[in-house]
Amino acid sequence: MTEEAYPAMLWESLEDGKVLCRLCPWRCKIAEDKLGRCCVRKNIGGKLHSMNYYRLCATNVDPIEKKPLFHFLPGTMSFSIACVGCNFQCDFCQNWQIAQMPRNTGQIAGQKVSPQTIVRQALDTGCKSISYTYTEPTIFYELAYETSKLAHEAGLKNTFVSNGYITTEALETIEPYLDGINVDLKSFREDFYKRMCHAHLEPVLTSLRWLAKSRVWLEITTLLIPGQNDSDDELKEAANFIAAELGPHIPWHISRYHPDYKYADSGPTPLAAIERALEIGKQAGLRYCYGGNAMGHPSESTYCYNCGKLLIGRIGFTLGEYEIRDGRCPSCQAQIDGVWI
Repeated sequence: MTEEAYPAMLWESLEDGKVLCRLCPWRCKIAEDKLGRCCVRKNIGGKLHSMNYYRLCATNVDPIEKKPLFHFLPGTMSFSIACVGCNFQCDFCQNWQIAQMPRNTGQIAGQKVSPQTIVRQALDTGCKSISYTYTEPTIFYELAYETSKLAHEAGLKNTFVSNGYITTEALETIEPYLDGINVDLKSFREDFYKRMCHAHLEPVLTSLRWLAKSRVWLEITTLLIPGQNDSDDELKEAANFIAAELGPHIPWHISRYHPDYKYADSGPTPLAAIERALEIGKQAGLRYCYGGNAMGHPSESTYCYNCGKLLIGRIGFTLGEYEIRDGRCPSCQAQIDGVWI
């Protein structure tokens, strides 16, 4: 076993020395000395190992709004970490340099940092939470799991920023320590997931349904790509799914796309397309619809769904007004959904 290898969770032995990974819906059957689809989980001697546990590639102190999580401890800072790798291959990946590094270069770069050190750094920087983000937290699950347990013991919350491609078993295992999650609903079309993400839609919907019934606070983001996932029909179906199957209280973030990685055929998302998508969300009955990457637009702010009062003013990740008191609108006393300070 190499120094970089760390015993993996959620797997089982198969015949002929293969192992079955139960971490994400790919459920890779991995032969000895081979990697799973994520390129960071390896069969070594008939046992599955994480190859990026000791490879932290990013640590930053971010506003929680950057995740984006707008109804989870707003105005606080979150200690944000990542390891390289992903179980998707999105042509439009906004963090492809680290997310696709193992697949593109065969390298797993990063520094060895222990869960204890991560928690201590989060506390020392005054953060209220640790966010597992930038790449896909599912594929550095062992580090996230062990860190999240220590974080709870220290009074910190834990959040994932995820593509939602994770098994129910993995969600159930980490649920006691996971407090919030933002899931990318990249499209409401299987064709888009196959063409643009090299993945599938239904496992993401399964995760969203499970999360909506769990104790974990859920928000959803859709990156709107012109000509790909922005038709009125598709947006209506996505909004109706969120409202009817997950709940009208789930915040939906509609973010502007900026061309990157392998997909540069489109220009940035027009602001008018964001505004149209937000209106579709509201017509579906969603209480909280937000525009992302739309600096200074009114849709960055939180309003009472009942009386319309401005509750949290935002410009980018900076908060202005903060009027929520004990989780309620001070004007009409409506309960505002979220996890508040």
